[in-house]
Amino acid sequence: MDKDSTSSLLGMDRQELTALVADAGQPSYRAKQIMDGIYRQRVESLGEISTLPEEFREQLEKSGVMVGAARIEKKFQSVDGTVRYLIGFGDGQSVETVWMPEGDGGEAGDGSEAGEEAESGTSGAEARSKKDEPIAALKRSATQKPRGQNQGRSTICISSQVGCAVDCHFCLTALLGVKRNLTAGEIVGQVCAVLKDQNVSPPEDRINLVFMGMGEPFLNYDNFVKAARLLVEAVGIAERRMTVSTAGIVPRIHDFGGESIRPKLAISLNASNDALRTRLMPLNKKWNLEMLIAAAKEFPLRTREWITFEYVLLGGVNDEPENARETAELLRGLRCKVNLIALNPGPGIDFTTPSAGRVAAFRNILREAGIPAFVRRPRGRDIYAACGQLKRTVEVATSLEPQMHSIFPPER
Repeated sequence: MDKDSTSSLLGMDRQELTALVADAGQPSYRAKQIMDGIYRQRVESLGEISTLPEEFREQLEKSGVMVGAARIEKKFQSVDGTVRYLIGFGDGQSVETVWMPEGDGGEAGDGSEAGEEAESGTSGAEARSKKDEPIAALKRSATQKPRGQNQGRSTICISSQVGCAVDCHFCLTALLGVKRNLTAGEIVGQVCAVLKDQNVSPPEDRINLVFMGMGEPFLNYDNFVKAARLLVEAVGIAERRMTVSTAGIVPRIHDFGGESIRPKLAISLNASNDALRTRLMPLNKKWNLEMLIAAAKEFPLRTREWITFEYVLLGGVNDEPENARETAELLRGLRCKVNLIALNPGPGIDFTTPSAGRVAAFRNILREAGIPAFVRRPRGRDIYAACGQLKRTVEVATSLEPQMHSIFPPER
């Protein structure tokens, strides 16, 4: 390696780490020691990997190798327990990552264990069968550390780009534009930083992960796919506990279906016809609803897996009963569910949040048409951590909390 260059271990897979230790004249098992250090122990420096000989650590440092751990610059705590992290990188750029201790119900109805937990408030094993629980509990108590009361429902929302190139007109992130793609190491680094800060360790602790933060993952496809593979193989998060959301990059939906390690798929729909979707999401000019639905119909689903369609409801724009009926017709025949999201407002967004009554009416029309529909619970609205609010906001006024509660009364 060039002594004037630097290389981050975070983001390297087993094959790359094996090549690294071989070049250094070290035995191959050193690769596993490094992997365990950076992905399971979540060290921040080479000196913390105590299983490596001191001379090897010094050799790596002299050759420009570093861990490359993510740096938490700021933390914002919501009244509902949600934490928004501002995570910085060496070039001065930053992204946001969100910890939701009880999730937001987004997995409900998607056919996975995480979905069962979201619907029932219990573990997936409990939701499927109570009779085996005594035996399962004994096995857990013998082999695992104590788990928190939100075990299995905690969710991390991570970013894939600095900003976003998809100009959805109801999203604060879109106002940033796109600065650059994140590397696989920067994507995984967000997860490692949050896990360490929250003192949580997969796979013993079941964590849900959503690629729904800043950016369009399918416009950073290779880095996203590598990150997903590392999160499964190195960090220990099951692929069926991960969901990736796309605005509708149709060619990549086809590619994604063929991946050997594949999170669940969510598609951001947000409109019931092409004219309305093009108005809200200019991306629809390139890949319209006909192309998008065709890709969804061809997508290879696993046993008990469903595609999720996300629909942000904008007051008086796309939340009419006719929009609900059009959506039901559009999705007819697909193995899918719909997550409804009442707009999370923010400065610079020229739309309003629909009333709870209009949201419920939209959901009921879908359900009556045979389309499973769920309302996503807002998390962290008071700290700009909710869906569509991520814009690296560093000043959150204390006066915002009562304002938000007046717009969104407590849920019942």
